[in-house]
Amino acid sequence: MDQLRPAYTYPDQLPSLLRQQGYAVLSPQGVAELTGCAVPELVALQPSWDDLPPDNYLKDGGRYRRRRHSCFVVQGSEVTQAPHRAHWQPVEYNALHGGMQRWFEPVAPEVASAPPWTCVLRELARVASGLKGVQPWYVEAHQFRIDTEGGIGRPTPEGAHRDGVDLVAVFLVGRYGIKGGETRVFQADGPAGQRFTMAEPWSLLLLDDERVIHESTPIQPLQGRGHRDTLVLTYRAGGFQGE
Repeated sequence: MDQLRPAYTYPDQLPSLLRQQGYAVLSPQGVAELTGCAVPELVALQPSWDDLPPDNYLKDGGRYRRRRHSCFVVQGSEVTQAPHRAHWQPVEYNALHGGMQRWFEPVAPEVASAPPWTCVLRELARVASGLKGVQPWYVEAHQFRIDTEGGIGRPTPEGAHRDGVDLVAVFLVGRYGIKGGETRVFQADGPAGQRFTMAEPWSLLLLDDERVIHESTPIQPLQGRGHRDTLVLTYRAGGFQGE
């Protein structure tokens, strides 16, 4: 079955498109233009996804998700890593895992301090400020690997959801030997929606979390075992969730 590819936008169209429809997708080249990081610099981060510990909090009993999680504060051009903390969401945004303090292993120090990593965090904070006003941004960074060792992997076991933040950035880091993993974005207060499959490494989905809900469909192996890697960054004004 043919995959529906996303309609890419140009970085200079981001502000208007996010205001019009609540989401936008950038190609890897668009990400490079937006952040000033060359695609090969971003690709150099990818080996760190091979060293993600298992997510031991999955309430569906699955063993298909691995992840790391760290927090940062971006103020202007300054990116500061915050003391390690639990990931917490209210149940109204995550009915499956909300209300739990989930302690994940932090992003590896050599990754969190890498110039392309900090560059991406800083430049996406500028996008958040353009959308919501200039202010400090409280960023949670999640490295995810969803695999098909058990036959199926669920990128969003909680279903279609909001994250309770201001801006969500989802980078597709890589797809290997899988089918599925379709992205679906819906209006939070209406029936309109879009679906597409992100396939190019370091393509980027940006979401105005107040206006849209999103999910990714389960993945299955084409043969043997496969996986899907993503980097999810959430930007929130005023503090981290749970503070």
